[in-house]
Amino acid sequence: MAGLTYDAGALVAADRSDRRLWALHKRALERGRVPTVPAGVLAQGWRGGPQAQLSRLLKGCRIEHLDESRARAAGAACGIAKVSDIVDAAVVVGAAARGDVAITSDPADLSHIADALALFLEIERI
Repeated sequence: MAGLTYDAGALVAADRSDRRLWALHKRALERGRVPTVPAGVLAQGWRGGPQAQLSRLLKGCRIEHLDESRARAAGAACGIAKVSDIVDAAVVVGAAARGDVAITSDPADLSHIADALALFLEIERI
């Protein structure tokens, strides 16, 4: 099993107790693979207040910081793909670099960016 990178749709699914997402997450952890959540994705999914399910998910994840090099890569990806969503671009660039499967509720957006960059990215809809 490859690693996993979650986008905001995956975090929403976790917060809604989506069984399929939780099964993917459990399998990854059992196999010693810590899913990645880019910091921008966390910002999109976190709404404050008690988000018990999301908090539980995040305890088993690695939060990927948006440092200068990642910010530049995401910005360049947006320019090439002619999109404005730097969070989607960061998901694509990071997941492709790690060989992760991107877990998303909107595969078309991620596919468009990956295709524009000529990157192979496995995407699974949740």
